[in-house]
Amino acid sequence: MYRSRNSLVIFDADGTLIDAFCAIEAAFSRNGMDIGDQERFRKRRRLLKYLGGLREFPGNLRRQFGKQSRRQLIQTLTDVYRQETLLHPGLADLLKQLIGAPSVRVGIVTRNVTLEPAETMRQLLRRHDVDIDALDFTVCIPLREDKQKSFCAIRKMLGVNPALGFACGDEYSDYLAAVGAGLHPFIAAYGFENYRRLRDANVPEAVIAVTPQSLADRLSHALGLPLPGAQAEEHQPLWSATVGAISRSPRDSMTRWAATLPSRAAAIPD
Repeated sequence: MYRSRNSLVIFDADGTLIDAFCAIEAAFSRNGMDIGDQERFRKRRRLLKYLGGLREFPGNLRRQFGKQSRRQLIQTLTDVYRQETLLHPGLADLLKQLIGAPSVRVGIVTRNVTLEPAETMRQLLRRHDVDIDALDFTVCIPLREDKQKSFCAIRKMLGVNPALGFACGDEYSDYLAAVGAGLHPFIAAYGFENYRRLRDANVPEAVIAVTPQSLADRLSHALGLPLPGAQAEEHQPLWSATVGAISRSPRDSMTRWAATLPSRAAAIPD
């Protein structure tokens, strides 16, 4: 049914991998505008995110009015992304680990608004010693385009079973796109939308990561990989040793070990 037994990981860039708020804040400031504080930014609806709150809206609107002003703002944002902006802590290591994992296909789908966003991603990742050409795909789509279509196209192109697919984003729309494409969602509450906004949109608590480290830990665990930057444990977990002992029992001992299943099950931690 599926050509590949590999896992698939699709990352959103802005907010999920990249500390985009700091980039936007810097670009606005250098153009005489104010985006407001990060928590209020996360609470705004998408239409108003880049116009500021009630305090910042009038001045920002005046400065964004006109093609020349908007062009200058995008140019500044592009320069900030390429020269200064950082990945969230620990996520460069996570990307490198996934790139090096032979059974994982990993890449980025982004609606980044900088000039030539693919080149912006290349320069930003290069500063973190991540080679964009080592990714399996980098897809840049228009700001208003739904990601679900891209998710489905990538999964089909790589022949991956959707049960082995994961999509990491930071907005409710990312959650909907992942679920719509049949992928497992991991949603960051440290990016463009906060925890409360995600929960109010009925994103399940179980798929929300409140820190970059939490996202990295959850994804690594789901893929059966060591935690990024950590040494793999030398000993087997209790559940693995127990189940392994059961599966290795010879057929002529089936009655004997089957009788011990209740006690074995009791020994496996929840």
